[in-house]
Amino acid sequence: MEESLFNSFMNGPDQNGRFGKFGGRFVSETLMPLILDLETEYERAKTDESFWAEMGHLWTHYVGRPSPLYFAERLTEYLDGAKIYMKRDELNHTGAHKINNVLGQILLARRMGKKRIIAETGAGQHGVATATVCARFGLKCIVYMGAHDVERQAPNVFRMKLLGAEVIPVTSGRGTLKDAMNDALRDWVTNVSETFYCIGTVAGPHPYPAMVRDFQAIIGKEVREQIQLAEGDGVLPDTLVAAIGGGSNAMGLFYPFLDDSDVTIIGVEAGGKGVNENMEHCASLTGGRPGVLHGNRTYLLQDQDGQILEGFSISAGLDYPGIGPEHSWLHEIGRAKYVSITDQEALEAFKLCCLQEGIIPALEPSHALAHVLKIAPTLPKEHVIVMNMCGRGDKDIFTVAKALDIDISE
Repeated sequence: MEESLFNSFMNGPDQNGRFGKFGGRFVSETLMPLILDLETEYERAKTDESFWAEMGHLWTHYVGRPSPLYFAERLTEYLDGAKIYMKRDELNHTGAHKINNVLGQILLARRMGKKRIIAETGAGQHGVATATVCARFGLKCIVYMGAHDVERQAPNVFRMKLLGAEVIPVTSGRGTLKDAMNDALRDWVTNVSETFYCIGTVAGPHPYPAMVRDFQAIIGKEVREQIQLAEGDGVLPDTLVAAIGGGSNAMGLFYPFLDDSDVTIIGVEAGGKGVNENMEHCASLTGGRPGVLHGNRTYLLQDQDGQILEGFSISAGLDYPGIGPEHSWLHEIGRAKYVSITDQEALEAFKLCCLQEGIIPALEPSHALAHVLKIAPTLPKEHVIVMNMCGRGDKDIFTVAKALDIDISE
């Protein structure tokens, strides 16, 4: 493991926004002044006690943090192996981890005098969170969403509209998250002066990957405290597991533990129909190679000519042909392990979680849970696994019913 790259894993990125050879800032000249202004404002906010005081107040009284760390007793007994804890971020206001980051970005937008907020969304959770916080502060909200995702995430589309957002279906490409992000970036270039782009994951040009990670790190910070209350002073998780599309919920859980070498870190990508040459998956670290997309250098699914491939996943939130650059770096230096889970495995985990714990998970964390189901029975009973239950599943019930060939109209 190349630990010499940084004295601490938590020191990245460098002054150029790089995690090793990943990350950076690949944007048009039109956007560069906006990116630099955002970086300056965030650096200022990071040391501003009033900024974090407002964040803390909203996290507590609006979002409902801290989210519980729940011991999944029945699932642990069923698997007869390691202890399984779930970080219940699906209990946040809006039903996912996305609002942790959105709050921070919208507060920055207000400090910068921006009143028009744009966002991209896949599963709809980032769009709902952005629409929610914009409604809270009286800001105009435009959400770009792939037309395919608009269809399969209809409940979240309706929620965004109820909250006053304008939802723009994107028909280019396959009509998924990648295409929504493309159109959001086009909007930003066109409306540079009054617009703030609220990115939903740890991707995009610097400073977004680090900034989104820093806002999401509240997840892992809470886990450090909560696991010691549950298991005893000085005890840390033995293994952390989280699903990865772009990777914000995972970085939020992982980041506060990167310097704890005894903590095993596992990210779970979407294996779709199987990681194979047909690329009917979104496991970019397994089946991709480095390239540039959406303003940063990272691992991507691409053909021999460097054209970005569409990828595939039953989960709209994981249906992205790339990954955050910090994940690419952690993968290359070996600090984190990345695996893939197929659609079918995620569906089986979805069903088991419902029946064993009375929790209906989103399809995104169902991928993480599916990997937990694989490893927990092989580990000692004193081994502690913490997985991030990063979203609730009410948005996915129609997708799951269709996949399982269940007629819910009866």
